Amino acid sequence: MWDTNGAKIKINLIRHGKTYANEKKLYYGFSDIELSENGIKELYSLKEKIKYEKSDFFVVSGLKRTIQTLDILFGNVDYTVNEHFKEMNFGNFELKSYNDLKKDKNYLKWIENIEENPVPNGETKKQFENRVINGLSSLFENCIKNDIKDVVIICHSGTISIIMMYLFKNENKNFYDWLPGYGRGYTIIFKNKYKTYFKI
Repeated sequence: MWDTNGAKIKINLIRHGKTYANEKKLYYGFSDIELSENGIKELYSLKEKIKYEKSDFFVVSGLKRTIQTLDILFGNVDYTVNEHFKEMNFGNFELKSYNDLKKDKNYLKWIENIEENPVPNGETKKQFENRVINGLSSLFENCIKNDIKDVVIICHSGTISIIMMYLFKNENKNFYDWLPGYGRGYTIIFKNKYKTYFKI
């Protein structure tokens, strides 16, 4: 897996802009929230500093914040929705803060072992990881099959961190080490069996 058979494939992972839920530090993953006014302004400002290059193939998770971010950074382009790249499903904890949940027995149980314990009506971190990596594997195979050389994925900070942890295990970075800022992320370059990256 991850062998390009001589081709060079570039996958750009970009985090969506800020939402009101980010500003209020709420748990949210599957909730379909639009960018905040500040989030929109920040992306336009960032676009003046960073050269977001056009791509062969654009992918979003399907949530409004990713579609809006794509439109701001790249304009009116065709895109594919891939729900494998959604953020973790926080189920009953969606749109709630730590202060809202700190006395909730289900929440306290969850944080004892986030890797394995499920969120009520949500998913475990392991299920989240498997979903994202399965999506990435399918996308990679599609790139090989259809000679797609350059992909942009607008998704979520947790999704990006999962991918980077998986592909670059040898760096011994944890989940939080890989989390990118809004409108930021990583460009991963695959060539044969080798892969490298740089920050966006």
